Amino acid sequence: MDQAPTPIDEAARVSELRALGLLHTDAEERFDRYTRLAQRVFDVQVAMIALVDDEFVWVKSIQGTELQEYSRTGSFASHAINANDLFIVEDAWADPRFRNHPVLPTAPEVGFYGAVPLKGPEGHHIGVLSIIDTKPRVLDPSEEASLRDMGSMVSSELASMSVATTDPLTGICNRRGFDQLSEQAIAFCARSAMPVSVIMIDLDLFKSINDEWGHSAGDTALKELAAALAHTFRDSDVVGRLGGDEFAVLLSGTPGNQAQIGANRLFSAIDQFNATKDHPWSLHLSVGIAELADYTPEALQTALQRADQQMYAHKRARRLRRMTM
Repeated sequence: MDQAPTPIDEAARVSELRALGLLHTDAEERFDRYTRLAQRVFDVQVAMIALVDDEFVWVKSIQGTELQEYSRTGSFASHAINANDLFIVEDAWADPRFRNHPVLPTAPEVGFYGAVPLKGPEGHHIGVLSIIDTKPRVLDPSEEASLRDMGSMVSSELASMSVATTDPLTGICNRRGFDQLSEQAIAFCARSAMPVSVIMIDLDLFKSINDEWGHSAGDTALKELAAALAHTFRDSDVVGRLGGDEFAVLLSGTPGNQAQIGANRLFSAIDQFNATKDHPWSLHLSVGIAELADYTPEALQTALQRADQQMYAHKRARRLRRMTM
């Protein structure tokens, strides 16, 4: 088994990795969503985000088997971090560098390995996003482009760790995080010409909850809505709190008419919550839906505005019904 050469920026690379504070930490949803997406898109046995330290590889996220840490020596990842682009081993059984490779002791024998280096905030290769299968395989140009896109998405996630992108109350994306992750998701959809839609959600009567039951009740209402959104929508969708009582969801690969199905599931989840709640208040929502006209940042903002207008029309109609009852 051939040993990979040491990267010329090894000291700076390892220093940057350790500064992120990700080694020896548990799995996190913000990384798991990408390995789940990679496993599904490429239909592979295993998808993994691996961080390469000086002597070992720490598995930050993995789908398809269980693995936490393994030796860097002779590993696929030790070769992949040296790549300027993709690192592809189409037939590991025939490649003398990786015969009888022990990197995945809990999984079937590795026949195919594909990876893209992950860049930290300072640009050093600190790890890899890899896809692994049990049989030899060849990626076509479209699949190679998708793997690059996913690597860029994970690298952006790593870069954003130095920027506040999470709403501290609900634990989902704040406006900045929503915009950043949406931009990456839209770029990925553009590669395959997949439709993209957005849903705007407003928590109705939020001021009344605060006024009647106190701000702690209002905070709980916001957290319950965020939990319902996270449970209702897919791992590949981007969920965010844009501010106050307004939330948004970006749905990859979903046209506007199908986004309504997701909105209906959300209404069902809220109805179930209201039927079983132990609070004196209930959750009520207004929603609006719009499909992106193209894959530009401007198209996202335009779609959010159209969805916002539809949402407020929905809110006015609900108000009118209450007044006439």
